[in-house]
Amino acid sequence: MLIDGYDQYTQQDAEVVDIQPDDAEDTQDEAPLRADDYEAMKKHVFPPLDDLEVEADTYNTWHIQDWQHLSKRERGPIFECAGAPWRVLFFPHGNSVDCVSFYLEHGYENDPPADWYACVQFALVLYNPLDPTIFKIHTANHRFNAKEADWGFTRFVELRKAFVQPWENHDRPLIENDEAKMTAYVRVIKDPTGVLWHNFDGYDSKKETGMIGLKNQGATCYLNSLLQSLYFTDAFRKAVYQIPTDAEASRGNSAWTLQRLFYRLQKDRNAVSTNELTGSFGWDTRQIFEQQDVQELSRILMDKLETRMKGTAAEKALPELFVGKTKTYIECINVNFESSRIEEFWDIQLNVRGNKNLDESFKDYIQVETLEGENKYDAGPPYGLQDARKGVIFEEFPPVLHLQLKRFEYDINRDAMMKVNDRHEFPEQIDLSPYLSPNADKSEAWEYQLHGVLVHSGDFNAGHYYAFLKPTQDGHFYKYDDERVTRATMKEVLEENYGGEYASSLNGVAQRQPYMRGTSTKRSMNAYMLVYIRKTRVDKVLFGVQDHDIPSHIEQRISEEKAELERRRKEKEEAHLYLNLGLISDKSFMQHHWFDLTNYEADVNDPSAVTVKRVLRAKKVEEFAAEVAEELDVSADQVRFWVMVGRQNKTNRPDQPIRNDMTMEEAWHRHSSKGKPFYLWAETRARNKSTGKVEWPDVSGDSIAKNGGNHPILVFLKYFDINKQTLTGMGHVYVNKNDRVSELFTHIREMMQWNDNRDISLYEEIKFSMIETMKSSNTFGQSEIQDGDIICFQENERNPGIDLDHVIYHNARMYYDYLLNKIPVAFHPRPSTSGDIFTLDLSKKMSYDQFSDKVGQHLGIPGDHLRFATVNATNGKPKSWVKRNLQQSLSQILTSQFTAYGAYSQHRSDALYYEILEVSLQDYETKKIMKPIWLHDGIVKEEQLEILVPKQGIIDDLISGIMRKLKMSDEVDPRRIRILEVAAGKISRVLAGDHNVGVINEFTSLYGELIPDEEINMDDEDISVYCYHFDKEPGKPHGVPFILVVKPGETFKDTKERISKRTAIKGKLFQNIKFAVVPKSPYAKQVRYLEDDDILADRLSDGDSLGLDHVNKTKSFWGRAEGMFIK
Repeated sequence: MLIDGYDQYTQQDAEVVDIQPDDAEDTQDEAPLRADDYEAMKKHVFPPLDDLEVEADTYNTWHIQDWQHLSKRERGPIFECAGAPWRVLFFPHGNSVDCVSFYLEHGYENDPPADWYACVQFALVLYNPLDPTIFKIHTANHRFNAKEADWGFTRFVELRKAFVQPWENHDRPLIENDEAKMTAYVRVIKDPTGVLWHNFDGYDSKKETGMIGLKNQGATCYLNSLLQSLYFTDAFRKAVYQIPTDAEASRGNSAWTLQRLFYRLQKDRNAVSTNELTGSFGWDTRQIFEQQDVQELSRILMDKLETRMKGTAAEKALPELFVGKTKTYIECINVNFESSRIEEFWDIQLNVRGNKNLDESFKDYIQVETLEGENKYDAGPPYGLQDARKGVIFEEFPPVLHLQLKRFEYDINRDAMMKVNDRHEFPEQIDLSPYLSPNADKSEAWEYQLHGVLVHSGDFNAGHYYAFLKPTQDGHFYKYDDERVTRATMKEVLEENYGGEYASSLNGVAQRQPYMRGTSTKRSMNAYMLVYIRKTRVDKVLFGVQDHDIPSHIEQRISEEKAELERRRKEKEEAHLYLNLGLISDKSFMQHHWFDLTNYEADVNDPSAVTVKRVLRAKKVEEFAAEVAEELDVSADQVRFWVMVGRQNKTNRPDQPIRNDMTMEEAWHRHSSKGKPFYLWAETRARNKSTGKVEWPDVSGDSIAKNGGNHPILVFLKYFDINKQTLTGMGHVYVNKNDRVSELFTHIREMMQWNDNRDISLYEEIKFSMIETMKSSNTFGQSEIQDGDIICFQENERNPGIDLDHVIYHNARMYYDYLLNKIPVAFHPRPSTSGDIFTLDLSKKMSYDQFSDKVGQHLGIPGDHLRFATVNATNGKPKSWVKRNLQQSLSQILTSQFTAYGAYSQHRSDALYYEILEVSLQDYETKKIMKPIWLHDGIVKEEQLEILVPKQGIIDDLISGIMRKLKMSDEVDPRRIRILEVAAGKISRVLAGDHNVGVINEFTSLYGELIPDEEINMDDEDISVYCYHFDKEPGKPHGVPFILVVKPGETFKDTKERISKRTAIKGKLFQNIKFAVVPKSPYAKQVRYLEDDDILADRLSDGDSLGLDHVNKTKSFWGRAEGMFIK
């Protein structure tokens, strides 16, 4: 039973309950309201409903008598409403409070029918039967179901006030003579969406709607609303499925991750995460926890997908769905002249402020500006300055129209971006033909129906995004709010997203806004993006995506992942039946090249790594031995296990064999150390050639006593190859305690197949930092050798065939010291240069020259032709170049240190950048580094170069260096190469060959190029003009500037063809460029855009530039210099 106190209803929880205590009953001059006038009271407690439909209503009165002698809990008579039984639940003496408690509950004796619920608006009226004008009312609304069977008022009225005191303005109490009457007014409301007054406890979107939502990663609700909109545009979803991704099925491919996301939305039962998709975008935590510009995200995503679709069946799918056309025109009023340009659009941005509805916004968009007076239009010869009309008109709208409502704009008074919450209405259907050009094709109706409303609730600084979408042609709208999908009413879709004033605000009453601080009279939840579909094309847009449209590799991969997750789940459930252990064998030991018997931290793919086994606890040791024997290609009786024990010197060595007759769990309990991994060594042994049996050396305590202490000892052998500079495990042997160490030479020569009597040196590997030379005259007992010890052998340094001149480490002790200090260092070519990425194992004790020589050997160049830079630990960029210092070790170079100013300079301790120098490092320091950008093909292909020139050199030296760097033919005339000095995206000057490089500012850019033939072959009347790129405003340059030859009398249409050839910018990218003459004066406010019939030579004045106006695709996004990036 759900019991709720009266005071809790001051909480804002309108979806669950709306309590209206009768503290402000109407006091009119008319006859007072009587509680026994049931029809009048019903009208009083049940005001008219504007949007909800009543299924049934009723009232029932219960005469409560002998109040003081009633039990703790009472129930009133059952009555029926809307086919369900109801009754009043009554606590005469209070439900753990000093108040009378009343609740309405369903009257089913047992559980209600399956999935039963009722949305009920109800009122409970307690009154004095001797004077029905004395009453107390409480009203509420609630969704009753099997889990929430009752709802009401724990503090209906205080007992003290009800029994003793005169009631308010009356002279008698509410409860008199130990009796009162309780009338329950019940009105059952039809549930239009299935979620009316739902608390969403246990709500299943898939079950209720057949659809699922998207999980919010932190602040990705804006992304979720956009993705749902695109997903339910069936033609878009099918086009995404048609992108071939099977050859690049990786989490770095945004097309592949989007296919996977759409598949999961189509197939899964629970809300889907967008982690894979945002990960493929290259987003980090910052982008995930910041709300971003949906329009820009949509455009970049479309652009990336369109690129992926080239050459596929879906190549034209996106433009055919989303791209429309506008015409920007200037039309002379008094002469027959018009200048116009057709442009494509993916969405339309419409003003909200100052426009009441969508019609007014469209009219505002296409409004015509008259150019007259001082602002006349220069139509060129022969018309000159003319009165003209300037505007934009639509040539065609796409089948799927995205409208961006400009809800956010800059407020000059507040000097901040603010949200526009003005009321702005949009219809369910709209005819767009009034906004089309007279020349537009109107053979087919331009009527559109609403498909989606994307909503923002909150203000500019914080808020929440969700969407209302209509997935099918004739279906209902649904609300997509992150993980939750619910059916929506048309009022929720339209009226509640218009914005504007609340109805209550007419009386000056402000309301608290979701996701905002404080209150407001205006709704903060309103539409910011609308999606309309052309009615005549709706069959081609919303057609239902079928299972056979899904790429097979997507379904197969996800099925495999689900199977793997299920396997892991089952493995986790059965974990108590198994134990994990690590297995070491001679097979792995003979692949081992480091300390101890294995590297316990080695990668699982390393052949020397410990093999992890998952073994049934109840399995016998001999059964497990049979499994291992099969892997080692021997018989089961040829394997026995030794338990590995950790020694005080932090090594792990075999200690004793374990019996075959015990279970694995018994072995684990008896031999493992608590809290430490359980390791076994699998010993294998050949059969005796005479008997055919496996004869295991007896290393038990009984053997020690029996042989007088001269017992067999298990010893592992490693071989240090001086010439190859390698250390390798060779296997194991048994020696007797009282044997001399020199007797081990026989085993070694047999193992190595050495037929001569070459000298052998022996070392005991005691621990990582302790390698001791062994005396061959001592016994193994005197040398304190025990089971599991490791002995390393090598040829004597003086043996024939040993070349000490070309090796660093002459004996095993030196090599072990190298292993102890060995670190893997990753070497990367300096950014913007080519080269291999590789990793070398180097000793921390190496000097600069020693590790430089090692790197040089790997690259096949002299070590002194290299220089190195440490790697910034924060951003991965190179830090300053390391100075060659013979006293500094590699460890000191890689260790972050405090600078001279006390700051901590942190860099990576496992990586260095390298650069291959043309000269030795000593000669390099006498040069100056120049970093010109070479333009290979027009201006679209750039290559950053680094050229060394003498510090007192000239530009001709730089040109010579460029020619060598690019390996240019000797036939290329150096005079054909020029160097441009560029500042802020514009050409400052062309540098002469004798210009001193020492005076060039390091903050300017240098561009090198071959002078085009058209400049070399210029006619006398031709002129040249500096050209640069800008984005909307001339003061926002970007890109690579260039020089253009201007020919007299040439129309700009022909000039554009030469510009395309000169810059190598082609196709759609070139078509989107607008060209303008930019005056020299920095104070010039306007530029004049050029039309195809203009003659550029006639429009230019001295010092003017030609500007190319187009979007800067490298502009920053979210404050990141590299811009927004989607892979």
